[in-house]
Amino acid sequence: MSYDVAAVRARFTTLDGRAIFLDTPGGSQVPDAVRAAVSVAMRDSAANLGGTFPTSVRVAEIVERAHEAAGRFLGCSPGEVAFGANMTSLNFALSRTFARDGLRAGDEIVVTRLDHDASVSPWLALAEDLDLTVRLVDIDPQTCRLDLDDLRARLGARTRVVAFSWAANSVGTLIDAAAVCALAREAGALSWIDATHAAAHVPIDVGAIGADVLTCSPYKFCGPHLGLAYVRAAVAEGWRPYKVRPAPSTPVGRRFETGTQPYEALAGFSAAVDYWQEVDAAGAGHAHARALGERFLAGLPDRVRVIGAPTMDDRVPTFLLEVDGHAADAVAAALVARDIYVTAGDSFYCLGLRDRLGPLNAIRIGLFHYTTEAEVDATLAALAAL
Repeated sequence: MSYDVAAVRARFTTLDGRAIFLDTPGGSQVPDAVRAAVSVAMRDSAANLGGTFPTSVRVAEIVERAHEAAGRFLGCSPGEVAFGANMTSLNFALSRTFARDGLRAGDEIVVTRLDHDASVSPWLALAEDLDLTVRLVDIDPQTCRLDLDDLRARLGARTRVVAFSWAANSVGTLIDAAAVCALAREAGALSWIDATHAAAHVPIDVGAIGADVLTCSPYKFCGPHLGLAYVRAAVAEGWRPYKVRPAPSTPVGRRFETGTQPYEALAGFSAAVDYWQEVDAAGAGHAHARALGERFLAGLPDRVRVIGAPTMDDRVPTFLLEVDGHAADAVAAALVARDIYVTAGDSFYCLGLRDRLGPLNAIRIGLFHYTTEAEVDATLAALAAL
């Protein structure tokens, strides 16, 4: 059966107009069902947990359903997930919880040049506080693929964490997460994955890849602004979380949720996971987006240079482009004037990549499961017309 992108797009009021949304690495569009779920929750569930009255009962149902949906999306037990304000906040909180008993002076953290800074700065700050060493894994400067030999060389007896971005939200590089998790495990370290960009482009199964900790952001895969984290139960049980004393400590994931949760956003998250499964976004949808990526790469004008892998091998359909003779800001402005939404930047929060390649003068284009062939062709025509 062919993938019906028109039927998918019919679920989004925002996709009815002229705009071509290629800014998905910064955040996806939201299905109408997700917006409706948020609205209904705010109307019917304005309460908190702990009561026996109907609105409080509905809040409890929203919370339970959201954890169940998260377990389905990540391939884990609902009790191993935690929600927070955003991925960055969760990563800072979880890294400090682990550091209370898990790190001491002289220990080492390994990160990569492909990482979003939300996967790096928490460890750099802890290194200053606790006298740790942060080691940086290199990349191939031509393809922007991770150098696994360099990763192996940087692992040692004092390595405690291997933190990495599964997919780079800058150049689109896709890392073999299972292989990196296995190397971390062999070194006696935790695998700590930023799946914020990957979650929109590859199926997530934390058990299959052997992850210890994984974080992501639902607003990258058609949900509301939230942070979502998985911590393997055997790992989480050994941590002492920062929390108010009456708050629940079971299941283990709940101990990392501080304060009143945004229940309306949790309702929207559950609707987003339902949508993801209903349209087979993680199956046929990803295949559709990959085919669009191949179409896009094949049609690029000669004067447009792709930073990173020139094919769809080991990447997701996110592209960093430089146009000869044109400043990135000017290119972005020209495309936006044609209702093609893209962004320009010099790092896209990937400072390790910028330091390796030099300041980037690039625009970022992200294709998604609701992007059409016509939109790809229109973008190629706009680039050619510069």
